[in-house]
Amino acid sequence: MEISILVLVKNEGKNIDQCLGAIFQQVSRESYEVIVVDSGSTDGTLEKLRAWPVRLVCIPPEEFHHARTRNFAATLAQGKYLIYLAGDAFPATTGWLQALVDNFQDPSVAAVFGRQLPKPGSKIERRQAQATMYGDQKTVKQPGRRDNLGYRYYHFSTVNCAIRKAVWETTRFPEELKVFEDVGIAKRILDNGGSIVYEPAAPVVHSHDYPASILFRRYFDIGVIYQRLGIWDEGSRTTMRRDGWRLLRQKVSLLRRPQESLQVASSAFQDMIKFSGIVLGRNEHLLPLALKKRLSAFRLFD
Repeated sequence: MEISILVLVKNEGKNIDQCLGAIFQQVSRESYEVIVVDSGSTDGTLEKLRAWPVRLVCIPPEEFHHARTRNFAATLAQGKYLIYLAGDAFPATTGWLQALVDNFQDPSVAAVFGRQLPKPGSKIERRQAQATMYGDQKTVKQPGRRDNLGYRYYHFSTVNCAIRKAVWETTRFPEELKVFEDVGIAKRILDNGGSIVYEPAAPVVHSHDYPASILFRRYFDIGVIYQRLGIWDEGSRTTMRRDGWRLLRQKVSLLRRPQESLQVASSAFQDMIKFSGIVLGRNEHLLPLALKKRLSAFRLFD
């Protein structure tokens, strides 16, 4: 077995058939298995999963942990390449899987992550954010490129990614992190001299239009975790400011379309909310514990 596709789900009854349907339509030179880890679905997901040729493993909902559960899923895998895919992410082409795995022909590549396309009807904020983080330019992240890539250097997403199992065995997802385990393992890989490829030819459709209140709390947690990992250097701050101004210019140009003016204004407000969340998260040591508990989306301070 060359490839193990690992799908982590909970209450994905509306999405799992589309996700698995796209998986089993893949045209791949290598054989692959599909392992689904369910953490307490109650919406009919399990019944749908039993209709597919997958290995289904169920864990109690209280045992789910972003890093620990992904490490557990890897122990179930027989393949030498681990493909992580969210249950609400849909491979957009039949060549998605092969496009990820082909990058491992270069022995220096430790991990690969693919493009995330916004769902049809997504709002401007999500379309612009995903275009920034998941563009059409292939990127190889390796030591020496941190200053150039800035805050995007350590960006990595287990929504749609591949990792050599041999690399995972020596690196693993950092279980001290409650969330952003993907950034945590990326930092371990890159700091140890490995390389990570962003592959736009391996796209999935995946996005969420969060309200401003949830965006603020999620970006607060990004600020906290990135600060703990030592990612917020001057290069990160510079590239974030540069991208922020570029997005603002794009929004101004969209104001010429009256039908989108309200969405543009809402998106600009959401960008300010996200930036405020990151700044507060970076400086969480100045905040009282009770306030940090209220601000954190992932209960980082409980």
